[in-house]
Amino acid sequence: MPRVRRPSAAVATALALCAGSVLTLGAAAPSGAAPAGARAAGGTAEPSLTGAGKLQRRPGDDVHFAFDAHGFADKASGTFHVSHHMDKKWGGHFKGRIDCLLTGGPVAVATGVVTEVDFTGAPGYPELGDIKGKRFGFTVLDDGRKDRLGYSWAMDGLPRNSVGKCQSSAPFETLEKGDFRVRHWLPPRPAAQG
Repeated sequence: MPRVRRPSAAVATALALCAGSVLTLGAAAPSGAAPAGARAAGGTAEPSLTGAGKLQRRPGDDVHFAFDAHGFADKASGTFHVSHHMDKKWGGHFKGRIDCLLTGGPVAVATGVVTEVDFTGAPGYPELGDIKGKRFGFTVLDDGRKDRLGYSWAMDGLPRNSVGKCQSSAPFETLEKGDFRVRHWLPPRPAAQG
């Protein structure tokens, strides 16, 4: 029996993202029409990811995320902020600018580049390293009750590796408190030529 090669995790993730994008884009509104509810206040149409929350963790492990992201795909802009403190000995925050945002129903995937870092090390705790200038991804599931969140550094334990625009992990964490708001929008597809 021939040996079957399995794709690497990175290839599998890229294939899943591409498939999801094709399915999402295929569900876009008919040409020339914006999806129902696509108009934001002021008459502009764009997706958004906003809000803040604290992750559900053991006592003493405090992790907070906040987003203010607006715009479609690589035209998105805004900010993100992440803070993590453990047992009052280790912690800090990093924040940055959003450079990509895609939505699909109650799910948003965003990426951003770190512009500011402030962490205090402590013996026996992990060293964060130099992450300024790196791109990280975030995935939010806005389910209205217990929102969920994922982030691109889930596999390496610390945010050391940059990812491509609009790439992240599944939303595997649950919020203990707070609220994220995902506003889905896709641009209308151009009319078929013919």
